[in-house]
Amino acid sequence: MSKPKIAVIIGSVRPTRFGDKPAQWIADHAKARNDIDVEIVDLADYKLPLFDAAASDAWMPTPNPEAARWQAKLKEFDGYIVVSAEYNRSIPGALKNAIDWAYTPFVRKAVAFVAYGSVGGARAVEHLRTVFNELQAAPVRQSIHIGGSEFFSVFMGQKSWDDVKASFDPFVPDLLDNLVWWTSATKAAREEDQAQAEAA
Repeated sequence: MSKPKIAVIIGSVRPTRFGDKPAQWIADHAKARNDIDVEIVDLADYKLPLFDAAASDAWMPTPNPEAARWQAKLKEFDGYIVVSAEYNRSIPGALKNAIDWAYTPFVRKAVAFVAYGSVGGARAVEHLRTVFNELQAAPVRQSIHIGGSEFFSVFMGQKSWDDVKASFDPFVPDLLDNLVWWTSATKAAREEDQAQAEAA
């Protein structure tokens, strides 16, 4: 089996966003491993309209070229780490819209979460777990929550992300170990299903 590919998705498109910093941080940790390939996928690089298709890509081809480009990119990967802010006790609207445009790329693939906000993005992650369950994905239990004094010191400009990121390093191995296990397991199962279908 080839080495699994993991996408680190930056889930905020705001010009002043914080998400690119923890995204690069978790990507660097993941790239230090020798059992996965890792790429950052920036949602801001995809100018997606509000979801207006007659149905999701689970039921019909996507009519919008930019949404089709987004789906094609996601299909390159075997698992995902979604980096999300918490906005008003939920996830960014741009992230939900992007997920709504792409059902099939996530089916039977593992996903982990890195979130940030006043309570570490915990409520955003709970919403993301529910959404990805509906997509037939496999959210791992482990997640990383950037909040409290570390987040607010950066948010208020008192410290930089580089000043505080080491405090979150101890949580990385557990998240990545479980993501890689589930990614490898689901990848093997998908490949077995494909082999059986081709042999039928």
